[in-house]
Amino acid sequence: MLTSAVPVEITDPINARILAVSEDRIAGFLEDPFAEIARQSGVPLETVLERVRAMLAAGTIRRVRQTLLATNLAPGALVAWRVDAARLDAAFDYMVKEDPFSGHVVIRSTDAETTGSAYRLWTTLKVPQGFSMAKHCELLRERVGAEAFRIMPARALFTLGVGHVRRRGMEPGSKSDEPGQVLDTRIVTLSEAEWRVLEPLKRELTVDEVRSDLWRIRAEAAGVPFDEFTRIAHALNARGVIGRFSTFLEHVKPSAAGTRVTRYNALFHWRVPPGREIEAGREVGRHHILTHAYWREGGPEFANVNIMAVAHGTDKATVLAHKAAIDRHLEQAGIPVSYTNVFWGGRSEIKPSEISPSAYAAWCRATGVDPETMREPRSA
Repeated sequence: MLTSAVPVEITDPINARILAVSEDRIAGFLEDPFAEIARQSGVPLETVLERVRAMLAAGTIRRVRQTLLATNLAPGALVAWRVDAARLDAAFDYMVKEDPFSGHVVIRSTDAETTGSAYRLWTTLKVPQGFSMAKHCELLRERVGAEAFRIMPARALFTLGVGHVRRRGMEPGSKSDEPGQVLDTRIVTLSEAEWRVLEPLKRELTVDEVRSDLWRIRAEAAGVPFDEFTRIAHALNARGVIGRFSTFLEHVKPSAAGTRVTRYNALFHWRVPPGREIEAGREVGRHHILTHAYWREGGPEFANVNIMAVAHGTDKATVLAHKAAIDRHLEQAGIPVSYTNVFWGGRSEIKPSEISPSAYAAWCRATGVDPETMREPRSA
């Protein structure tokens, strides 16, 4: 039972130990992920469960869920939208509330007017297999009154892991001895039985589900025998479909006590010579401050940048110091950068993108669209 005596702030030493592990250190599918959080953090399991329940109930943790490597399950992209200032907030609200396939929704700005600064609204988008991302974006453009959009699928990923608590106080230039890994973005096709397990597996936990036997509960709800549920989950993990089991912090809004996990959300852009994107991305991906790093083609709208990365921090000057350290590292590595920029995040909301084909078809019908008209054209 939760009581007000249970600390819920990230500054509490025990909570910090738990979160330093639970944000992004539990990789793959585990039958008892909370036991592994306890093991790695050195905090007793009962205390881990009590603290996670309390932080989730208080809103310090905004969700707890098994993440998927959605880049392997549904075509995805970063989408920049040019929207008139008078429509910007309404467009933001639509993406957050009405489009379950848009995940991160952020209004961004630059310190000076530059190439691409007219594109204020940025979203991540997943369109389930069989449906067209271009058609979905065109539908959204009409509904929010956007003037234009740029779709930027990831050609390669180099860094993917949040871990805000363990990054607090990190020194600029902190990096690994080895270059970042290149993560595969090929789409994996799933069977009906696999989707039947995956859908309950990825659903976020309620406070009452923060317990050691949580997958048994989910298996029962899905009508799948527990042994079969875990067998399929382990198989999906082996196929590279399962991401992390993670506690996601509310890092945009302050806690009840006024504590912020982070204040500044920066999207870094670099243009490197064509043909050197993988090399540059792996060098950028060394840097521990980055939560995401990827090869995306910005096109003429964004001065043809091709490497992008995201960093968070509580102090703007420190975030820029991290950026400067990465710039120096690229120079030392002999990788020319002919253009760079920073897009700062303002108003933002983060939610998981729906990736189920059946959910997409149901959404289309509920919003007055024939799902068949949204399908990807078949190859000849």
